Order: sequence, then structure tokens, then C-alpha cells
Amino acid sequence: MSELDTIVAIATPPGRGAIGVVRVSGPAAARVAQALLGRCPEPRHATLATFREADGAAIDAGLALYFPGPQSFTGEDSLELQGHGGPVVLDALVQRCIGLGCRAARPGEFSERAFLNGKIDVAQAEGVADLIDAASLAAARAAVRSMQGALSARVHTLQAELTALRVRVEGAIDFPDEEVPLIDDGDVATRLARLRTAVETLRNDAHRGVRLVEGLTVVIAGKPNAGKSSLLNRLAGDDVAIVTDLPGTTRDLLRHSVLEGGVPLHLVDTAGLRVASDAIEAEGIRRARAAIARADLVLYVVDAAHEDPDRGAIGAEMAALAPGVPLTIVLNKIDLIGVDAHAGMPRSDATGAPDCIELSARTGAGVDRLRARLRASAGEQSSEASVVSARRRHLAALERADAHLGDADRARRDTGAPELVAEELRCAQAALGEITGEFTSEDLLGEIFRNFCIGK
Repeated sequence: MSELDTIVAIATPPGRGAIGVVRVSGPAAARVAQALLGRCPEPRHATLATFREADGAAIDAGLALYFPGPQSFTGEDSLELQGHGGPVVLDALVQRCIGLGCRAARPGEFSERAFLNGKIDVAQAEGVADLIDAASLAAARAAVRSMQGALSARVHTLQAELTALRVRVEGAIDFPDEEVPLIDDGDVATRLARLRTAVETLRNDAHRGVRLVEGLTVVIAGKPNAGKSSLLNRLAGDDVAIVTDLPGTTRDLLRHSVLEGGVPLHLVDTAGLRVASDAIEAEGIRRARAAIARADLVLYVVDAAHEDPDRGAIGAEMAALAPGVPLTIVLNKIDLIGVDAHAGMPRSDATGAPDCIELSARTGAGVDRLRARLRASAGEQSSEASVVSARRRHLAALERADAHLGDADRARRDTGAPELVAEELRCAQAALGEITGEFTSEDLLGEIFRNFCIGK
């Protein structure tokens, strides 16, 4: 990294502010400090200084901090200039640094250099970005855990267990004539089962972390005139959807995002599910079914005033459209039949039927219970230390790792060939390595850091 350019960027948000920060990182940082301040500050000490142009004119006055590498965030010599937060002043500082040989930093380039210099891994870098973008306290706490290495530590533990198992398996390949048993079948089976359980646990925690970061896509489904659009308006707190007594008013997908207790909820209202009466409605129903298949949670709205829902049948219908997607049945319009939202409605459904919440989208009765359910589904209540901020790519890597571990177990059972088992274990370890960046391609690294803000 010693031959890299020295980079500079404004590290504080654009606009006016009391304080503005300019960051410099690279081999020329000390030289920039000498030219800009008249001296290089004592390492890791805040120094009051005047920031000057080439002709000696003052640009600003503030604090300067110098961090010699490798004891810095990026692992390189770094300089931080804390001045006043006016955009003109900050831009003048950046231009002065560029005149001294610096280059304007790309988005995420400071964090990228920290990764390339071994100061952090990719998962920790993503935790930094997630902390900046956190929309709730739960998301912020999860991001801090990832930033501090909690996700990476769990991946490294899995890597260590995989390495130990690979040593056993590959030992049987490399020394076939020695007294090294191919792997005592029971021992390998036990280790593989333990690894798969640990991967599944991490995947569940990571999935909750993804929801905290990205939010929850909630699809509102049901038959025509059940009150789906009214429920959307109630949750949105605004008349975002047209509501009439005519069934089939909604023909297309209607999307609206809200923050519920700091948790992002992406609400999708859909066309009523029934036999279509025309080509336009048929297309709307097709789109509704596609949205249900992509949902994180489905709210199936039922008109309680005119229908006694068969929860088992509804559950089977939604399971066919979206296998594994959580389902909550919403019994709407309880105000028309005089039912108290907290008293509940008697029913005799089969065990295992979907959860049910009674409410009135018109009056708001019972909607607080639905909001609590949505927050819990989005992970707001997942404050335990196991939940870490995560990305979709982490989930994909964990799924691949689990699939390879499953293939290794099948190879053990069906063929007993250590070569096949060893190859699947190697692939599982490579998949886990993508999370921390150990085996991540340059293209993927570029995509990851490109989405960071400039100056971070």
C-alpha cells in the first residue's frame, strides 16, 4: 500500500455546520501537514493551528490531528483537519490539499484502505456503513457489534472448526497407508451436524440483522373489498390509496414506506385475489401473487363482517404462493360486528393455523397490536447480543456454505470417498471466507465500498 496516492475528502455531511472535518490518508500526509500548518502535529495530539494557502493567507483555524501509520484507521499516515463547517471553507481546504499532491477520495476509499491494510475485514467495514445508516437503536446496536467484529468472530470460529475437520479428512487422503482412520463415520457425522447447526444459527441471526438494516417488505393481500387499502392508509397515516365501497378498486401494486418505531417497513397494497373479470384485473392479480412470493411478511386481510375465515385454508393458499414466508391473518371491520379488539373472536381452527389479529382499519381499534407485531417481525425486539447487522450477500454465502456441508454429509454417507468430502468442505470454507473478504473477488469489493459515503 506504500505506493498508493494520498487521498483527501470531506468527512462531514454537506451543508452548513459548526464543525467540518477533512481527512487525508497516504504517504504524503506528513508533508501536507507541514505545508498546510507550518509543522507536523505531534502524533495523536489535538493541535490548534491555522490552515494556510500557499501564499500564507489563512483559510481557517481549527484542530489538526496526525496519526502515523500503521496506528491509524486506514493503517497509513493520516491527517484530520477539524475546522468550521461552511462548505466554502471545507472545499478550499480540499483544494489546497489537492494542490499539495492529494487526490480526491472515492466513496468508501478510506474504509477500503483499512481493509487492504488488515485493519478491519469486509464485514467490519460494512458494519461501519450500517451504523451510519441505522434507522433505529436496535439497528445501531447490531451494526456496532458487526463493526467491533462479532460477525467476523463467529465466522472465524466456524472456519477453525472446518479447518480441523478438513485436516482429519485430508489426512486420510494424503496418508492412505498410515493408521489414520478415514474418518470415523460417527465423528465426522457429529462434526458436520454441529457445523450445520452453527451455520443455521448464524444465518437466522444474520437474517434478523438484514431486516434491521433493509427493513421489512410487508404485502397486504386478501379478497376484494376486505379493507386492504384502508389498512395501508391506517399504517401509513395518510390517504395514500383510494378507498371505495366498490370491490376491485386497487388494480396495481401500491407501495409506501414508513418507519415504525424506527424500523423501516415497506408496505405493498395489492389487487384482490379472485377470478379476474378482465385483462387489467388479471394482470393486477398476477402482480399481487408475484409480490406475495417476494414478501418478508404477508398480512392477509379478511372482512370479518361478512366472512368466517378458514385459517387453515388461507395458510395453505399463502404457503403455496410464498413457501416459508410468515403469515398473519387480519380480521378487519370488527367495528361492524361489535367485537372488542382485545377480547378476541371465538374460532375453532386446526392447530398450526396462522396467527390472527382482530382490528378495524376504519376506527384504528386493534391496530396498535398489529404495529407491535410488525416491529417484532422486523427485528426491533432482537436486542440480544447474537443479532448482528448483515447484508444479503452474507445470507447467500451462509446458504452456500450450508449446502456444501450438506453435500459433504451426503458424500460421506453415499460414497465414503474422502476426496469428495474434502472438496465440499473446501467449498464451504471458501463461501464463509467471502463474508470477511478472505476470498472475495475484486469486483465484489468494488461494489461493497462503492456504496459507502465519501470520506468514510
